[in-house]
Amino acid sequence: MGYPWKVVVRAIEEHGAYNEEAVFNTILTYKVIMSNTTLECYFRYSVFMNYTCCLTNCYRVKAGLNDVGLNIKCKRESIRRTPMTGFGVPHVVQKPNNVVITRDRERIPRNIPARGGGKGPPYFYFENVARAPKGVWETMSNFLYDIEPEFVDSIYFSAAAKKRGYIHNLPIDKRFPILPTPPSTIFGALPSTKTSWPKWDPRIKLNCIVTNNGRPKHTKKISEELDNCGTEPPPHIRKKVLQVCRKYNFIWVGNNKVAPLHPKQIEKIMGFPDGHTDMLSRSARYRCLGNTFQVNTVGYHLSVLKRLFPEGIKVLSLFSGIGGAEVALHKLQIPLKFVVSVECSKACRDVMLRWWKRSNQQGKLIHISDVKYLTHQKLRELIDMCGGFDLVIGGSPCNNFAGNNRRTRVGFKGEQSSLFLDYWRILESVNFITLCRTYY
Repeated sequence: MGYPWKVVVRAIEEHGAYNEEAVFNTILTYKVIMSNTTLECYFRYSVFMNYTCCLTNCYRVKAGLNDVGLNIKCKRESIRRTPMTGFGVPHVVQKPNNVVITRDRERIPRNIPARGGGKGPPYFYFENVARAPKGVWETMSNFLYDIEPEFVDSIYFSAAAKKRGYIHNLPIDKRFPILPTPPSTIFGALPSTKTSWPKWDPRIKLNCIVTNNGRPKHTKKISEELDNCGTEPPPHIRKKVLQVCRKYNFIWVGNNKVAPLHPKQIEKIMGFPDGHTDMLSRSARYRCLGNTFQVNTVGYHLSVLKRLFPEGIKVLSLFSGIGGAEVALHKLQIPLKFVVSVECSKACRDVMLRWWKRSNQQGKLIHISDVKYLTHQKLRELIDMCGGFDLVIGGSPCNNFAGNNRRTRVGFKGEQSSLFLDYWRILESVNFITLCRTYY
């Protein structure tokens, strides 16, 4: 640690100036022991600080080392997650309690640190659950060039909440929403429920769309309890019923009858076209839709790319699921010239491929089944094929960051959430290759 110049020089002298793969691995691969655990992990250090090495024929590598670990004690104050309006929302929104009106947050200048690949292009966009364990967002921010996260609740863009954090180096001025704007209330999104909705249920927004949508025993129990109460349930029964309805996002479908949201209703709320996932089983549709982007929220952030890439965009989409980012870019009328979609689920890949054909995309789509296959050499081949990525986007799994189960909510020590390091590794590699290409 502390001798980046010597490390770079030694790596290039050992492997040769043009053996980029070996040089990159020698510079960036170190063994780090996570504090308070015996878990060992390999991860790559940042390579874009203020050091420049000139060896052989105009071969220049901008390199440096940053000795941050997976458990970082940040010098700055803990990152705030409220209010969840990010760097502004597109319109005035009324909160669910019908009392507080939240106006657009004042647009303030955002300084992106010069360190590393913080300033695009290529641009990057990373998403994960906002309510992660303490220190997680501080750590992810430190890995991603110390850029301030943007916390946004999709309740400002749709009829359902979805509290997420985003770290990105996109501009924040001149954003605009996807048009037409979607319904912002339950009755707007699901008008058929209005006639069955009891007056004592005050909900006008749904909670976060998740993979768990309740079971028949829950709906049956609610119906039985309400039927036993007669025409007007007492306050304690109302409270109990509302707790279950909020937990599972049950909607009213008849007198004293509730039901979980149908997948086609979730597709509408999440901003996808009708029938986007109808080729899958019902349980698979719930799973895919509960883990995807809310299209309108992400689209608002990505809208700045329309003026930057009017002729089309080349995207590396990591953990792409059923294509939330691609659908958002398409709705923004940004041509998809070249997309590398990395997704481990074959069902999601099939959904993405069908949408690509149905929406008559003219660009090239490449599917890769696992981020582990995106080695430095493979990324260099893809970049040579397309001429360089304009956007690296994705949200690593949040399984070990979210939920109330402390046994699985273990942060970066979890098998799923540690995939954040693969997002970072790939982003660093893309930046490294893009930088080196300018000097060849």
